Amino acid sequence: MQLRVIAVGRRMPSWVAEGWREYARRMPSHLPLELVEVEADRAAGDARAAEGAALAARCLRPGVVVALDGSGSAWTTQRLAGRLEDWQMNGDPVQFLVGGADGHAPELLETADLRWSLGPLTLPHMLVRVILAEQLYRATSILSGHPYHRD
Repeated sequence: MQLRVIAVGRRMPSWVAEGWREYARRMPSHLPLELVEVEADRAAGDARAAEGAALAARCLRPGVVVALDGSGSAWTTQRLAGRLEDWQMNGDPVQFLVGGADGHAPELLETADLRWSLGPLTLPHMLVRVILAEQLYRATSILSGHPYHRD
């Protein structure tokens, strides 16, 4: 099964790239974590629509599409681990969409299979990819009984 983070923005600061690489490297070989970047579209009249189209175009079908969105459902890490376990049984790619600075277009949110909120805080979109990678690693550690996760 593939885990993919499809995110708006390229050329992230080194600390973002290093954080991403660290957690992606820790993922088990049967759950590789891939980062797919699409250009931020500041020239478009509606950047969210242009970015949403670019994100949607990079999604694999069949597959699960999870849009990270502040108005989505909050999941505990244990809930994420449970979802990850279910997705593994299905075997389809799972794609996590990280929007740009203005968030996701409504049209993209309507087509997503799930909407996940990382909580009520406003987070920089570049930091979200690192948090997401860490949480996916933590969820795999729960499933494997690895001591990284502690309640």
